[in-house]
Amino acid sequence: MESVYWSIIIVMFIVAFIGLVFPIIPSSLFVIAGFLLYGVLFSFEPLNWFFWVIQGTFVVLLFGADYAANLIGVKKYGGSKAAVWGSTIGLLVGPIILNVFGIILGPFIGAIIAEAVVNKKGLNESVKVGIGSVVGLISSIFAKTILQGLMIAYFLYQVS
Repeated sequence: MESVYWSIIIVMFIVAFIGLVFPIIPSSLFVIAGFLLYGVLFSFEPLNWFFWVIQGTFVVLLFGADYAANLIGVKKYGGSKAAVWGSTIGLLVGPIILNVFGIILGPFIGAIIAEAVVNKKGLNESVKVGIGSVVGLISSIFAKTILQGLMIAYFLYQVS
């Protein structure tokens, strides 16, 4: 039965990594759910208060990395707050409308539309900002992959 429990916990972690690419899936919640499942199915003993403080810090870093990477990517390419919002909305809506292609095209198109409509920028400038949003998205996925990997590694260290 222990292997079934571990399989469920591992599936939670896998879903969390899938959520890095599909933003509709709340990645950090699946990682935390894996930790909680371990506690319920095995024991909360190795998951002391210090463990939860460290993991809470990682969750804050995950949200911060997501926002910061998007902001830096858009700003570096001359975008405004409107482009950051457009990119974020595109990130959420894109995969729903455009399926897998929406993961990249959603933030790109969202940033372009926001810059063109809100800030009245030309097509060339708006496309440049859209590229910045994609750079920010890819940077964010990379940073969050590392952070989630560290969260899970620390968990495995604690329970081993």
